[in-house]
Amino acid sequence: MRLARESDLKAVEEIVFAAYEPWVEVVGMRPLPMEADYRTLIAERRVHLTGEIDGLIVLIPEDGALYIDNVAVRPDLHGKGVGRKLLAFAEDEARRLGLPATRLITNVKMLSNRALYARLGYQEVGFKGVEGRQAVEMRKELS
Repeated sequence: MRLARESDLKAVEEIVFAAYEPWVEVVGMRPLPMEADYRTLIAERRVHLTGEIDGLIVLIPEDGALYIDNVAVRPDLHGKGVGRKLLAFAEDEARRLGLPATRLITNVKMLSNRALYARLGYQEVGFKGVEGRQAVEMRKELS
């Protein structure tokens, strides 16, 4: 894993758009990660990439948890463990920062994502509207 650099911007945007494009029809609009300002997130040192740029994770430390703002994997690598590796990295980062948990939100209609997060120990802790979308909040307490 490594921090994204400004020169990675195009690759980051390509991965995000490829990963989330199939969800547009399911959600009824573009998922929020497709609207993010990756130039700023990269400059803020929030975007982490796998070595081969197969996937990325956007991490934002908060009071009491490390917020996972986005996880995106190249579609041809779905089901190959890249997403799990990214989430494990987030857990390691949370521990390194002294944070007791990771948290994320996902669209309520992204059922396969919700199921994956549940299998990895995330608990659904609430629902909320986010910019016209319905999201489920999920949290994983770390040991």
